[in-house]
Amino acid sequence: MSGMTNSVSLLPGGNATSSASASPEPLTLGVMGGGQLGRMFVHAAQTMGYFTAVLDPDAQSPAGRVSHRHIQTDYTDPIGLKELAACSAAITTEFENVPAPALRELAKLRSVSPGADAVAIAQDRAAEKAHFVKCGVPCAPYAVIESAAQLDTALSQNLLPGILKTARMGYDGKGQVRVKDAAALRAAWQDLKQVPCVLEKMLPLALECSVIVARGRDGQMVNFPVQRNLHREGILAVTEVYEGHLPAQLQEQAVAAARSIAEGVNYVGVLCVEFFVLQDGSMVVNEMAPRPHNSGHYTLDACDQSQFDLQVRTLAGLPLTQPRQHSAAIMLNLLGDRWFDANNTMRLPDWPAVLALPGTHLHLYGKTEARKARKMGHLNVTGVSVAEVRHVALQAAAILGIEAF
Repeated sequence: MSGMTNSVSLLPGGNATSSASASPEPLTLGVMGGGQLGRMFVHAAQTMGYFTAVLDPDAQSPAGRVSHRHIQTDYTDPIGLKELAACSAAITTEFENVPAPALRELAKLRSVSPGADAVAIAQDRAAEKAHFVKCGVPCAPYAVIESAAQLDTALSQNLLPGILKTARMGYDGKGQVRVKDAAALRAAWQDLKQVPCVLEKMLPLALECSVIVARGRDGQMVNFPVQRNLHREGILAVTEVYEGHLPAQLQEQAVAAARSIAEGVNYVGVLCVEFFVLQDGSMVVNEMAPRPHNSGHYTLDACDQSQFDLQVRTLAGLPLTQPRQHSAAIMLNLLGDRWFDANNTMRLPDWPAVLALPGTHLHLYGKTEARKARKMGHLNVTGVSVAEVRHVALQAAAILGIEAF
């Protein structure tokens, strides 16, 4: 059955193009995961005339609460997976830690993008770095540590000071420890329960950037402009995208590398690739995310298509057109910290003051509980000029208690 959807387009508001007559009910697109990325995918799909189905165990999941159907079950539940496949014409995922075996099971019944193999690579830092090397994209010097013997070998490879990262289940700075010497490395590996890890050499960073590409089943690929990113405490804080924010040659290099990484795994869907730019002007790849990404949220208000629009198109087999950015943009990530004052008392941020500023676009994710470091929403600031956008974004940051950038 999966082959049926690989060669046809799933047209909005009807059946596949191979059908003799249109369905009286719009086609349903399924998504594994009910977080904010799933919520924004659901909104994009519904705007284009699709019904949606979300599989997520949380009864209050942001995507599940706005979808036509919410299958509340574990990601590996066979009954839930069959229900999702039965009601969906095609299925995607909204975060990289959906179990790859579950995607493989779904692919036996429906078209799934991105595929399980691509997601599995992104779930394992060792496999991910091996893929980068295979694609000819440079990354920081590293060593895989799965045993005490490999730990000793890593110590002889001039990788300190470095960052020890768990090979699996690490994101937003979780599962990462900076280590300066051999003693710190050994202690960190013990603290991480001796799970498989990757030790990366720390390099002199100048800045961070990312590229979002979308690739269809036919190999057609488009990309958004390169995003300049600022992280704090391992979590994305600010994204800036406008003319002159990065050297043109660097942008060309980043786009070419991201496209190579997508091609190398025959990727289908929206893919984000993050890079480190070093002080000498060279660039190394950091990691890839097989889904839309925080750094692409500005596309909701600054481009003629958002990253979620392209996720719908790649999933449904619709044509991809190169997105165009029509406004300079800065995105501010809104963490749960903004819901607490200096005395640690919960209160709402001053949204009226923020929204009184020109060019502000508030996106809240519908989460019922604010917690520190939890992603609650984002604020896009758009405008005609870079000066205007930066001025307004800094004003908004000051109102919200976000450190200037």
